[in-house]
Amino acid sequence: MNKRFITFEGGEGSGKTTIINRLVKDLEEKGIKVLKSREPGGSKISEQIRNVILGVENVKMDYITEALLYAASRRQHLEEIVKPALNEGYLVICDRYIDSSLAYQGYARGLGIDEVYNLNYYATGGLLPDLTIFIDVIPEEGLSRISKNNRSKDRLDLEQMDFHHRVREGYLELVRRFPERIKIVDGNGNLEEVYLAVKKIVFENI
Repeated sequence: MNKRFITFEGGEGSGKTTIINRLVKDLEEKGIKVLKSREPGGSKISEQIRNVILGVENVKMDYITEALLYAASRRQHLEEIVKPALNEGYLVICDRYIDSSLAYQGYARGLGIDEVYNLNYYATGGLLPDLTIFIDVIPEEGLSRISKNNRSKDRLDLEQMDFHHRVREGYLELVRRFPERIKIVDGNGNLEEVYLAVKKIVFENI
């Protein structure tokens, strides 16, 4: 198996979760051992940190505190869930990973992509995904989907629209920086078309 650690990235309402669930089902039908997880969260301790990060009552959270909490959650999740699964031969698919911190805290929050990268390099021991799929959705479209689906909103959903545009700009910068690892998929269209584009990339790389 060529690519064993695959991550999905995108702004709010990009459809990552729906696409991942369908992809995992298709992979398992092919007889591939798959572990699906998410960030922040994925383990008991990391989920507790997630509740702090995304709680709508925590609107006063300092940006550096936010970045540190994401890195702490990531470290625990990696050591407790991801690394053991990789060692056991699983294909690991994770809904968000280090690139979320680079786009959200590094770029959109203005902490600096390199600074947040160095923080997370330490937290992860330098473990990067083999393949990252960025589902690119215009922020207005993504947030509209959240409203239509009646999904409960978290602290990041409540940010102003210009913040979500900066997040998208951050992701596009990461695509430019890491073109070999990060593949971009237009997520603005029909969900079926988006999924088929994602599936093609994944199945060509495993």
